[in-house]
Amino acid sequence: MSFRAGPSVFKDQAKLSFDYVPEKMLHREAQMQRLFSYFRPIVDAGMSSNAFLYGPVGTGKTHSAKRFCTDFKRYAEEKGRALDFMPVNCRKNLGDDAVLLTLVRHFDAHFPDRGFSISEKLETLRRHLEKNKLQFIVILDEVDALLKKSGADLIYSFARIAEESTAAKGNISMMLISQRPNALEYMDAAALSTFRRSNVVEFPKYDFKELRDVLADRVRLAMHPGTVEDEIVGLIADIASELGDARYAIELLDKAGMLADEESSETVTAEAVRGAKSQVHPTGLEERLALLDVPKKLVLLAIARKIRRKAYITMGEAEEAYKLVCEEYGEKRRAHTQFWKYVGDLDALGLIDTKLSGEGVVGKTTLISLPELPSKILADNLERGLKRR
Repeated sequence: MSFRAGPSVFKDQAKLSFDYVPEKMLHREAQMQRLFSYFRPIVDAGMSSNAFLYGPVGTGKTHSAKRFCTDFKRYAEEKGRALDFMPVNCRKNLGDDAVLLTLVRHFDAHFPDRGFSISEKLETLRRHLEKNKLQFIVILDEVDALLKKSGADLIYSFARIAEESTAAKGNISMMLISQRPNALEYMDAAALSTFRRSNVVEFPKYDFKELRDVLADRVRLAMHPGTVEDEIVGLIADIASELGDARYAIELLDKAGMLADEESSETVTAEAVRGAKSQVHPTGLEERLALLDVPKKLVLLAIARKIRRKAYITMGEAEEAYKLVCEEYGEKRRAHTQFWKYVGDLDALGLIDTKLSGEGVVGKTTLISLPELPSKILADNLERGLKRR
């Protein structure tokens, strides 16, 4: 077929991608300055430092951490201190082993994914830091996924390396990121003691004016002049300000630009923004569901269907619904133990919440709830994905 390639409203669409980290984090200057005060001892004295960053989706936590570490690395080098950092998304790298493998491969890209225990990987990481006399900041993003899946052993191990290292040999520091202010409660006492005097940085939701500024900056970087009027920037900021979510605002701008291109329009119109709103889900749902294999999708679909008119369902109800879903899609049903494991992984990924039943329920059972998504939206997305296979 022949493609119609007319002019585009985009000058550099990559500036709207989730991976792009701006040179300056607008309206996050106070958080950046606080991080500097917490991590400055790394450069001044070779000491390790830890911080906990929390706030809702789209409040700039991850991008601020990356921007800070990029700038701080330059600052350290100017002061004659070797410093590096590595961000790891704990939802995408689920469990201690996967997180450690990512960190070790930062230094050795060909490190094998099998054949080494967790303690051997830890020792390999420590040797790399000593050999390079390196101050290393590990950014553990969505850390509650790691804590739910594997507990706090890895964080405690990093803290032990930091305690045992000397400034001359290199050291390890941590930046933990979560949407939940209480994420550290998943830690046991030993690990929590390393964070008890910890440094907490809150990232509040953006307000309308702040979102408008963020969007105007991205329009300047990504779009051709004159293609996005101020009132369109205001309209997108208005839609996203209900959630205070900059990521959602930028996704809306990106999608509206794509719809404008599809219509061969020279400008992004209000109608294109409304079209974008109907297609872009604020929680980044598709991205999170893409991390799931088919068996986990079937378990999640069963839960989404069963819970539709309830606040909670029991593990038994979920498993009964799962049996029906497997029959519907012609998939082999996994055994009870494997089903439990899938539920645990979905909990770690933040797609469901589980808790033990309290008073009023005969016997102890696990109760399942949906933390943030309407069950219908979740089920519809899963069904679409499963049909496309």
